[in-house]
Amino acid sequence: MGRLHTHNHGKAHSIRPIESKFSSWVKQDTKEIEDLVIKYTKDGLTPSQIGIKLRDQHAIPLVKPIINKTISDILEQNDLKSEIPEDLNNIVTKAVGLQKHLKSNKNDRRNIRSLELIEAKVHRLSIYYKKIGRISKNWKYKSVIAQLE
Repeated sequence: MGRLHTHNHGKAHSIRPIESKFSSWVKQDTKEIEDLVIKYTKDGLTPSQIGIKLRDQHAIPLVKPIINKTISDILEQNDLKSEIPEDLNNIVTKAVGLQKHLKSNKNDRRNIRSLELIEAKVHRLSIYYKKIGRISKNWKYKSVIAQLE
């Protein structure tokens, strides 16, 4: 997939297998996996970090073929889902870090442009999440408020 604000055509990466079948080496049952997901969420991990931890420490390649639910579905059923989606939160955090950098480096023209592009991504993503109802209709990104969070 091509990048949004560059002329590059994308990055080489591995892809998931076409067949998403139950892995024979997984020894945990569905209840144990759900308990692990809930435990890691209460420890403060995001859904993607939980997936990586399950893959690396518990040899669970994908949760969905085993349980027939995604990590996000498990969190939603147990009322543990965050108010702001993970990808939107990551972009806002990136913008806040760049704003802190620009406070001390006011003439950094390249990063001024980078901040504009990141904030454009925040606005586009927030419009999408408002449309599907994931965030409230009156949610608005403001750089000053984002720095306080």
